[in-house]
Amino acid sequence: MNFLVETLRVMLLTIFYLLEAFVKLFVTLEKKNVSGEIVLITGAGSGIGRLMAIEFSTMDVSLVLWDINLDGLKETERAAKEKGAARVHLYRTDCSDRSDVYRVAEQVKREVGDVTILINNAGIVNGKKFMESSDVLVEKTLRVNTMAHFWTYKAFLPAMTDKNHGHLVCIASSAGLIGVNGLADYCASKFAVVGFAESVALELIATGKEGVKTTIVFPYFINTGMFDGCGTKWPHVLPVLQPEYVVKKIMNAILTNQTYLLLPRTINFLFFLKSVLPWKGAVILGMYLGAFNFMDTFKGRQKKQD
Repeated sequence: MNFLVETLRVMLLTIFYLLEAFVKLFVTLEKKNVSGEIVLITGAGSGIGRLMAIEFSTMDVSLVLWDINLDGLKETERAAKEKGAARVHLYRTDCSDRSDVYRVAEQVKREVGDVTILINNAGIVNGKKFMESSDVLVEKTLRVNTMAHFWTYKAFLPAMTDKNHGHLVCIASSAGLIGVNGLADYCASKFAVVGFAESVALELIATGKEGVKTTIVFPYFINTGMFDGCGTKWPHVLPVLQPEYVVKKIMNAILTNQTYLLLPRTINFLFFLKSVLPWKGAVILGMYLGAFNFMDTFKGRQKKQD
């Protein structure tokens, strides 16, 4: 009897949540007030990290900006203050170094307070095929793109769970859902961080800490310089995204407590196809979409940054 009752319950709730998600596609969701929050953004010295800092600068928050590039951080600070940010704290941090992350995290707690919105955005790409990638580059990719999330969660999540209040934001990638030729270590790092972020989200629900929200972002490649030189075969289907558009969508996802954000929406359909197609069918689809050649003209940033 318990089996029948629980099965019926799951079926009814699944239908309800599907309808709820469908309705949300057509309504404007209320945005939460983040005034007074302490927002930490890693990789804030450039790209979407900088743009997110600028967006938050109008919301009466305390900004804590991390990057290995101090000059980039200072430029972000200048731009944020021009937009009205009153409280900006800069910390040169090497996200690939666990001890440095923990050291700076303790400094932030002393000087600013407990972080309530944590945005793990720092990322790197080496752009080499697997057998051409040195062990040093592979390890650096995994440390920055994956392990840094473990360390920042360890540092800042306890205070969030104590108060049952906070928000964990993981900037992942569509390369964390679908493998790409020439991006073995990058895809591995993003697949791993997606699994990590999802598992922590479930731990929070299981322990009754649903006041700590989670958002995982899966963008296609963004025109920030990280993937300079790369193109896309069918830009109307899979466009290289403009950073301003991506940040607008990320900000809306954070303020409406959206759990998953896939950009563009066609990624949802492609991920579904990957799940149902036979391997050879998925390979043909990947060739058709240009996944085999995206990295052929890769140049990347002239100077790598976290």
